[in-house]
Amino acid sequence: MNIIQKAEDFVFALFKDRLSPSYTYHNFNHTSRVVNATEKLIESEKLTKTEETALLLAAWFHDTGYVDGAQRHEVKSIVYLNEFLKDSDVDPAILPLAENLIRATEFNREPQNVLESIIRDADCSHFSDKNYMAISELLRDEWEVTLNRKLTDLEWNIENRDMLTRCHRYFTDHAKKKWQKQKDVNIALVQEQIHFFTAAEEKAASKKKKNDKSEKDEKPERGIETMFRVTLNNHTKLSQIADSKANILLSVNAIIISISLSTLIPKLDSPRNAHLIIPTFILILFSVVSIIFAILSTKPKVTGGSFTRKQIVDQKVNLLFFGNFYKMPVEEYQWAMNEMMKDKDYLYGSMVKDLYYLGLVLHRKYTLLRITYNIFMCEIIISVGAFAYAFYSIRA
Repeated sequence: MNIIQKAEDFVFALFKDRLSPSYTYHNFNHTSRVVNATEKLIESEKLTKTEETALLLAAWFHDTGYVDGAQRHEVKSIVYLNEFLKDSDVDPAILPLAENLIRATEFNREPQNVLESIIRDADCSHFSDKNYMAISELLRDEWEVTLNRKLTDLEWNIENRDMLTRCHRYFTDHAKKKWQKQKDVNIALVQEQIHFFTAAEEKAASKKKKNDKSEKDEKPERGIETMFRVTLNNHTKLSQIADSKANILLSVNAIIISISLSTLIPKLDSPRNAHLIIPTFILILFSVVSIIFAILSTKPKVTGGSFTRKQIVDQKVNLLFFGNFYKMPVEEYQWAMNEMMKDKDYLYGSMVKDLYYLGLVLHRKYTLLRITYNIFMCEIIISVGAFAYAFYSIRA
């Protein structure tokens, strides 16, 4: 068995036993591709047997260092090459030559001679492979697992394009003539992928922007609806409070009048009670006035209860208030409401008018209530004062 066959067996066993499955690209398959490419390039050059052997050994061992990790794997690979050749009887000139060729596979190192150009072109022969797109995905998976470097489809294809166009070139004549054409095809395929994923990301970004805008548009509408609901609820509660206060005043003054008519008035016929006439009538008069103002504060205002289609078209009718439609047929009211709901400005405008006129009603109610409470307060003060004065004048 020759030394190259032994090298293949050694590398295969080494990768099988010690290489992590995370290395989906830098494995025995990649090494085999590099060896095959090296053999093709050797055929196109006039080399000595020592040079050919050194090249093939370097091709087989150049990535063996990956069994101990990717960091400085070239140095580790040289260690495994030395371990393999330790008991071999090969030409002593082969080892240092192969070691130097392994160092030449460092990507940023410029080849200094034909042998280094061969190993560099062989190591990058997959750039001109018809299955380049699938092979490159293996490297992407490896980076994601071993380096935690996760790239989007667009980022990965841009990385590939930059590698193929800016960072790499073939050095040997054979690679330039035979491999460059397919490499250019692969560059075009990568560029197509870039256009595709760029368009997809722009479409997704546009859709997201549209959705974000839609959400922003919806939020103010929900906020407006909440504002109307809360404000209308507050107006309704204030109206109920006003009616409750008016009802209290009506009840209290009604009781005062009832007591006055049943208790005081019958006693006024007696000359002995003549001094009570004026205080009693003052009490009754103020109670009546209080009742009148309390009634006015709760008195409803009835409107026409009808509208015309022209008023709906001109948006001059508030359909949210019953007083504007209670005389209309249900079909006309349904049509009018549908027209209003089609127009957001008309709908919100009607709600604003509804709140405004409710505010005017509340202002009228609370103004009359304030007057009623003032009258009631005066009633109590003046009546008590009048009764006190009447009793005092009699005793005097």
